[in-house]
Amino acid sequence: MMLFGSIDPALLLASLMVASTPILLAALGELVVERAGVLNLGVEGMMITGAICGFAMAVNSGSPALGFVAAAAGGAGLALLFALLTQFALANQVASGLALTLFGLGLSALLGQGYVGLKPPATIRLNIPLLSDIPFLGRVLFSHDLMVYLGLVLVALVWAVLKYSRAGLILRAVGENHEAAHALGYKVVRIRVLAILFGGACAGLGGAYISLIRVPQWTEGMTAGAGWIALALVVFASWKAGRVLLGAWLFGGVTVLQLNLQAAGLAIPVEYLSMSPYLITILVLVIMARDKSRAPGSLGRVFYATQ
Repeated sequence: MMLFGSIDPALLLASLMVASTPILLAALGELVVERAGVLNLGVEGMMITGAICGFAMAVNSGSPALGFVAAAAGGAGLALLFALLTQFALANQVASGLALTLFGLGLSALLGQGYVGLKPPATIRLNIPLLSDIPFLGRVLFSHDLMVYLGLVLVALVWAVLKYSRAGLILRAVGENHEAAHALGYKVVRIRVLAILFGGACAGLGGAYISLIRVPQWTEGMTAGAGWIALALVVFASWKAGRVLLGAWLFGGVTVLQLNLQAAGLAIPVEYLSMSPYLITILVLVIMARDKSRAPGSLGRVFYATQ
């Protein structure tokens, strides 16, 4: 009891919001991609590319905002390569996604050689007047940087667009049955390319959040599997935006808790604590596999345009 008494609940929950943001951004992008019927396993590669692009731009320009713009462009650039391979060259999506991750890891290591040990410009926190002064809730909810709130807004936007808009209906139709959507006159390849670019931009933003805010430095391979967790969260969420948020909070909460337990001196080997977020993610996926919600019907299938 003394061990847990040394952990500040408000700080724990505030840290949860920060820890969940990069995974949330990447998972939302992948959710849109998969609802369009495309399986992109290159999220990790796009995240790490976004991390170095954002870091390099922020360091050279002195502007974190420009850093995030560059990160989105870097992630989208890598996603464009995936789109060219899978939508025009009709390459296998699984193999192309894995190749994209390996390419992104190698490219980021090359680009980041001159940035090791540098510090990026600080990102301003938004201390919302009056609201940030509320005991407990002010610290948990109203004292974060803009990207945390952007992630929450993006959840609402993705949910609303997919559920209520015509564009969302078309996207879901393409994901469920691309032949039927093509027969109705929808441009399947164009829609999927746009979805892939959006997913890449979101992954890039998630990577930059790690290098600019959560761990404000550049280290090779610093995403440390966050892209794979984002992929798992889409399955955990049964391809629904609201559940992606819950999954990101779950993983972020477990990650922050294990760090706090390490700092508090829990008598468990550090290695066990470090692997706990990933073990719990696997456990949740096994449990959620019983969910009858099904994946989009055309997910991972190659589209052959017919006249």
